[in-house]
Parts: sequence; structure tokens; C-alpha cells
Amino acid sequence: MPYLPLALVCVILVIFATPSYALFVSPPKDPIPYIEQTFPDATDISEKTGDPLVWTVRKNDLVLGYAFETNDVARIPAYSGEPVNMLVAIDPQGNYLTAKVLEHHEPIILAGIPEQKLWNFADQYTGLSVLDRLKVGGNKSEGYVAIDGLSGATVTVMVMNVGITKAAHKVAVSLGIIEPDNGIIQPASTIKADVFSPANWLDLTGDGSIRKLYLNRATVDESFVGTDAEHVDEAAASEKQDMFAEIYYTLADVPSIGKNLFSESDYQWLMGKLKPNEHLVAVFGNGYSFKGSGYVRGGIFDRIQVHQNNNAISFRDLEHERLTDIFIEGAPAFSEMSVFKIATHHEFDPGAEWQFELLVRRQTGPVDSLFNSFKGQYSMLEKYVDTPPAIYPEPELTLTQQVWQERNLEVIVLILLIVVLVLILFFQDVLVRHPKFMHNLRHGFLVVTVVFIGWAWSGQLSIVNVFTFLHALANDFSWDLFLLDPIIFILWCAAAVTMLLWGRAVYCGWLCPFGALQELINVFGRFIKLPQIELPYAVHERLWAIKYLILLALFGISLDSLALAEQFAEIEPFKTTFLLKFDREWPFVAWASLLLLINLVNRKTFCRYLCPLGAALSVSSNMRLFSWLKRRPDCGQPCKTCAKECEIQAIQPDGVINMRECHYCLDCQITYFNDQKCPPLKKQARKLKKFQEQAIEVTNT
Repeated sequence: MPYLPLALVCVILVIFATPSYALFVSPPKDPIPYIEQTFPDATDISEKTGDPLVWTVRKNDLVLGYAFETNDVARIPAYSGEPVNMLVAIDPQGNYLTAKVLEHHEPIILAGIPEQKLWNFADQYTGLSVLDRLKVGGNKSEGYVAIDGLSGATVTVMVMNVGITKAAHKVAVSLGIIEPDNGIIQPASTIKADVFSPANWLDLTGDGSIRKLYLNRATVDESFVGTDAEHVDEAAASEKQDMFAEIYYTLADVPSIGKNLFSESDYQWLMGKLKPNEHLVAVFGNGYSFKGSGYVRGGIFDRIQVHQNNNAISFRDLEHERLTDIFIEGAPAFSEMSVFKIATHHEFDPGAEWQFELLVRRQTGPVDSLFNSFKGQYSMLEKYVDTPPAIYPEPELTLTQQVWQERNLEVIVLILLIVVLVLILFFQDVLVRHPKFMHNLRHGFLVVTVVFIGWAWSGQLSIVNVFTFLHALANDFSWDLFLLDPIIFILWCAAAVTMLLWGRAVYCGWLCPFGALQELINVFGRFIKLPQIELPYAVHERLWAIKYLILLALFGISLDSLALAEQFAEIEPFKTTFLLKFDREWPFVAWASLLLLINLVNRKTFCRYLCPLGAALSVSSNMRLFSWLKRRPDCGQPCKTCAKECEIQAIQPDGVINMRECHYCLDCQITYFNDQKCPPLKKQARKLKKFQEQAIEVTNT
């Protein structure tokens, strides 16, 4: 045929045209230059240390940030079965400074999408935080920050996102940048304003409503041992057990506490100054002054703090009320009594545990001083507050679950299409008796296959999928790798089932987007009455062998290098046509265009002679369970009507349908049941008519 030499030239151009189209595997890159680029002021980059392994970057003694490789922390296989290794750098606050791809084996990137697009995707992490919940694609939703995906490589970038975020979170936790998060949300409690019961000092201290922090001189002295302040204000041996400080503290806006401590009028006066979600801490002390004198000069009480979770609350003079007396029965005398206001912005939870901290300072020089802190715990009694139940978030979806959830509509529609196809096969004997309807139904189905399965969903199976599956079986097999693309997974399941039941013909004839596109182009060529070129059957039969030789060659290459086999699998124009939609270098576009345009004059040339996937699927054709394509003894000898009408020449001269080559178009079955077209049926009709005429003559006589 005149176009075969041209096809060979295009194949050579695709593989060897220029260095930019040459076969390559993305070589691993040295991370150090990227670290130096990210931290231009760095004076020292440490060795990778710790668990997980991390580079610490410093400028003299100042830590500028940290860098790590995702493969050292979270190895997550991508579409190729291998992880994408990335360098990630964060600052000491947990903000992303950079993310760079160091190594990958993704076939769509290696021989399709420019690597620059992959780098542009990684650049989106700069400025985000390890605390952000990131998702690829879609709009910003509650709790998530959306980043742009990469068309044609969705699975790859979703895996990259999980690798970056999971590794960064582990590193940030190990470095103490963020706290481990169990995900449980505890809504803040509210104080029961209508609950009050009379109580004396002994009652409130006895049940824990009022707590005490007691320090003797020995405890304080021991805390300064080994410091410059060890002997400053040190107690004599006989004074070691003397009281140093006795501090009572409580949450005074609880009615049963505040109203008992103060008079009703004082309590209401204090409460009247509070804004919503503000609270009162009452402190009573003897011995060491909890107020000190710092607030006089700077307006801040520098000897006490309240701690809750990661929040340290200090008090200013404007948040302080001095008490001259308390009215509760049985209270001891105190040298200092104060009430401090906790402002709204601290988001203090009255029902959660908190700590009262006393700072003890010792002067070591005219300016210098040292201090130690002593804490007392406070747990709110349940009878004083309403505490909503904790909110337990739903378990975080795995990457596979996220992908299936985001593509659930596509999955449902595809399954419905497959159900429709199965119904067509089950009722084929009825449908083929209506040729016009059957042709329209088939052409409509093929249009859906091309537009939706092919272009919209990128659901084109490839011989690369077969090699990936075989390599996974030989190594650490995991279903997660194949479940990452729901459309491809479902199509492979459909192909496997239909191969077992009817052979490879059903997938190749109905569900393969490139096959469907070729057939529709040929239908158009016949519609505009272009002359069709058909090879003699003997030549046609021998050209079948080409696709099997291609399959064997690719399989042999894959045993040595899967990445190299993926490059040579570019003989399949699927990626160019559907995944990249012809947005590619010209040799790939020329090759795909040639294979499509040939179909104007010859149906499914690529499928018949070159497709390695079709060759692989045809291996199981002899093991199919059903043979629903009907034949008669007259088929082939003498009748050759179906053989001449079979547009892919899958019917042998003896009338037998070669199921390794058949695409289950059902044209032969339309002829089989058409008594105006099928010679054996026409012959039977003539015999029946002649018999009826003879019977009428006998009756008349």
C-alpha cells in the first residue's frame, strides 16, 4: 500500500527526530543547588540527620529553615508505580519556601507534557503552610485550599500533593513546629449562669473550685541550683521549710464561686464590666508577691500567667482589679487579692483545663536576673459548665478514595454505558433484525465512546497499562496503584469480563476510543463516496503479524526497562489524540493524524496491523465462553457475502470468523437475519415460495 512507507517514516520521526523528542528518563537532580537557591544567605547546610532525615539550613547561629526529600519521609507510588521524589523546604514557622521535582518516572511527563508544567505545579506551594489542608483542583471549600491541577497528569499531581503535604507534616511535627493533631474538635464550654449554691471557703477549696499553689523556701532554692542565682536570697538551713508563697486561684465568673467570694453587689459590678466570652481569674496570695512592681513601670504583671493549650495569657494593668476584702466565711487573711480579666481574643475555654504560673525572679546583677516558673493545675468542675460533645471528624480519605469521590459522576455514567453495551449484546439477535436502528445505535455509541470516554475522561487503555500490571505482579503488587484512575480501572474490568465471555472483540469494537474514532472517520469517508482500498486477503492476513511482533518487541524492552518500553509505546497514538488532544510536538501529531486520515479509505488500519494492545487482548480469544455470532454451513462455501461486507476483513475465505480480528460490529449478523440480502435465506425463500405455489396448484386441481 502506498501509505505504509510514509507510516514507517513517521514512526522514525516520532522516536528519533531531534534531541527534544529523543528517548530519555528524567535523571535525578542534586538537591543542594536548589537548597542554596532557596536560602541565598545561608552560611551552613548540615548533613541530612534525624528521623525523618532533614537538612538544617543556618545563617551563622540563626536557623533559616529546613529541607527534605519526600522519598525519605513519605514514598507514595505514582502512576508509573514509582514515587515522584521532591525537595521541599520550609521555614521555622512551617511555611513552604519551595518544592522542586528531583526525580520521576511518569510516562505522561517523560513523553508528552513538558516538564516545565510539572515544575510550575510545584511552585504553587511557595507561601502556603504545612497547616493548610491542600487539594488539587476544584474550588476552595471549607477547610481546604485548592491548587491548580495539571491537565493530562491529574493522578501524578494528586500523588505529588499527598507526598508533599504528608512529608511536610511529619517533618514539622518531628521538629516541634506544629503539634500532633488528633483531629478531634472540642467546642468551648459555657458557664451555667443560673446555677448557684451557697458555700464557704472550706467547701470551695475542698471540692477543687479554688486551687492552691504552695511553695516552701527549699523548693525555690532547689530550682536555682546550678545557676548564677543559686545563692541569691538563699534560705538558711533552719528556714528551708518556711512558706515562700501561698497562692489561691480560681475562675471567679462562675456564680457559685464569685457570689460566695464577693458580695452580690461586688459580683454583679465585676460581671457588668465583662464583654461576651471574657472571664475573671481571682488570685489571693501570701508571701512572695504575685503582682510584684513591674506593672507599675510597664503596665504588665510579669510574675503571673495563665496557660491553656498553647496559649499563654499575660495581664496588663487595665485588666486588673485590686480587692480590699472578700466576704466568704472561713477565708484566711491575704496580703494580696486581685481579679484579672481574660480578654475575648484569648479564646479561653472555661470548661477546659488550665494552669496558673508563678514566675520567681532572682537578681544576679544590676540589670541581669534569672527566673524559674512554678505551675498549678486547674480543672473545672462539670457542675459549673455546659460542655458540648466533642466533634470527631470523619477519617481523612485516602488518595484513592478522594479520586473516586471526585469522579463519581463519570464512574456512574461509564458503568451505565457498559450496562447498555451488555444489553445490546444480550439482545443482539433482536436488534440486528432492524438494520437502520442498529447502525444508528452503534454509531451513536461510538460517538459517546470518542467524546466522553476518550476526550472528556482520557479513558484510553494502552499497552503501557499491561506492562505496568505485569511489573507490579513481579514486585510489590498494590491495588491502590491501579485504582488511582477510576475510568481506566473500570474499562480494564470491563475488558477483562468481555474478553472472558466474548473475546477481545467487544472492547476493541465498542469501548476503545481510538478504534471508535477510526471507524467514524471511515463512515464519513464512505458517506462522501471516497474509494476504499482493500488489500488482498493473503496480504492482509500476513500483515496481522506486525502487531504481534510489535507487542513482543515492547514486552522484551519492558523486561529491561519499563521506562524505555513506555517511550517506544509511542507507536500507539492514544496519548497524542486523547490525553494531550494534539497539543504536542509535530512528529507525534503527524503520526496520529496519518493513522486517522488513512481511515478515510481503509477502515481501522492501525487496529488491524499495528496495535500492540489489540494483539495482547487477542491472546485470550480462543478461551472465550460464548460464540454468539451465528454462521450457516453455506457461509464461505459457496456464500461469501458477509466476508466481502466485513470492512476489517475478519471473516476468512472459508466463512469462519477470526475472533482475534473481529470487532463485533454485528454487520454480519444483520446480513445473517436479512432474507433480502443473505443468499441462503433468499434461496430458502425461493424454495418456500415455489413449494407454496405447487401446493396451491394441487389444491386447485
